[in-house]
Amino acid sequence: MAEQFVSIGKVSGLFGVRGWIKVFSYTEVRENILSYSPWTLRKGKESKEVQVIDGRRHGKTVVARLQDVDDRDQAAELNGWEILIHAHQLPAAKHGEYYWADLVGLQVKTVDGVDFGTVEQMLETGANDVVVVSGDRERLIPFLQGQTIINIDLAAGEMLVDWDADF
Repeated sequence: MAEQFVSIGKVSGLFGVRGWIKVFSYTEVRENILSYSPWTLRKGKESKEVQVIDGRRHGKTVVARLQDVDDRDQAAELNGWEILIHAHQLPAAKHGEYYWADLVGLQVKTVDGVDFGTVEQMLETGANDVVVVSGDRERLIPFLQGQTIINIDLAAGEMLVDWDADF
């Protein structure tokens, strides 16, 4: 079975002249990205594993120092690379909580038995997160557990929703 990776950010620029990089973090608290090491950096078909040796919040961004990246030129080569970690590096989700990556690909069915298709992606809108479902057509369903989202069964690969098939 192939190793599963989770995207947690990307290298967004350079910081200083000693090889530090700016990081755009997808983690809920931005600087939490620094607690995961090693990172797997990927750009196109190329990837490499790197150790995070230092880092901190810097204004609205996060800066990091990677092992064996000692100058601005080396850091510049990493600009735009995606930051991934092994799925097993994430803490286990609490009961009733889910990682978005675990929801993508679930089969979505309504309480009336209508098959909507699969979860294509999750969107953060500010008000409510939204489940994007692809099937006979695309549907956007608010991620409201206990209201629109009735049950999530990761083992069975299914999400049960209370949503009008015509909407």
